[in-house]
Amino acid sequence: MIYRTFGKTGWDVSAVGLGTWNLGNQWGPVSDQAAADILLAAIDNGMNLLDAAESYGIPNGTSELRIGKTITPSRRDQLIIVSKVGNWGKRTGAGVPKTGVDSIRLCGHACLGRMKTDRIDVLLCHEGNIEDPAVYVEGFEALREEGFVREYGISTNSLDVLRAFYQMSDGACAVVEVDYSLINREPEDEFLDYCRQKNLGILVRGPLAKGVLSGKYGSDSVFTDTVREDWNEGKSDRADYEQMLDRLEVIKGIVGDESKLVETSLRYVISHQSNPVVIPGATKVAQVANNAEAGTELLDNTLYHRLNAMD
Repeated sequence: MIYRTFGKTGWDVSAVGLGTWNLGNQWGPVSDQAAADILLAAIDNGMNLLDAAESYGIPNGTSELRIGKTITPSRRDQLIIVSKVGNWGKRTGAGVPKTGVDSIRLCGHACLGRMKTDRIDVLLCHEGNIEDPAVYVEGFEALREEGFVREYGISTNSLDVLRAFYQMSDGACAVVEVDYSLINREPEDEFLDYCRQKNLGILVRGPLAKGVLSGKYGSDSVFTDTVREDWNEGKSDRADYEQMLDRLEVIKGIVGDESKLVETSLRYVISHQSNPVVIPGATKVAQVANNAEAGTELLDNTLYHRLNAMD
């Protein structure tokens, strides 16, 4: 596994970590035992970063609870644990508004309790389009002063939102999480350059485009999970899904060997000069091992530039 300095935190972090959204049953049922096996496999395969959120799971908080059940104190000290607050109840239409500093503090303490830990290494604002992040910055600063949060930041795809959050924090913002993949390369335009300038630790969610870059899905696929169900025929996001499939065909033509799609997709992202850390999810131990293997080296330079040159 490649380890890299995680921005201004100075921490050594594995180039591939584990996203735990999949462990909360929103992508399909995952048993407690399967979730534990996946978490332990991540550690055994050299991953030292776990990414969670208060809203991950049916019910919300399930992913964090499973981390708390599995990660013992001795293993906890080997890990960087990231969580996020801001989207509790969003998918069920019962969102909990963050109206004051104490609401942020309470959410942070709830994350600590679910994960059975005395600290969260990175706590992120999960409202990616927030107009005024003051309540989050003040809440995160309070949690940091209390010793419960080491660093904080925001999960957003908007450079304007990131800039506002960074400025509001007087430069204390240390980490950003962004959607970036061979299918969604928009962050390459300006977003990642800004992160480099500010020496931010970069977490990349969606490096496999919600599974599209696995090559397992096509126009006849039917999605029963709550995350991708709107990709189905006649649903609201069908056109977006078909565009992703078109993009996939171009990528396949460059990669050649379809068995290398996942490896190539992950290596493409971690090979960016901004040194991102990818956090793909997994529903099987074998997927964890394959994802970890992708983190053992960067992408061949020639292939990287061929993919980078795609229109």
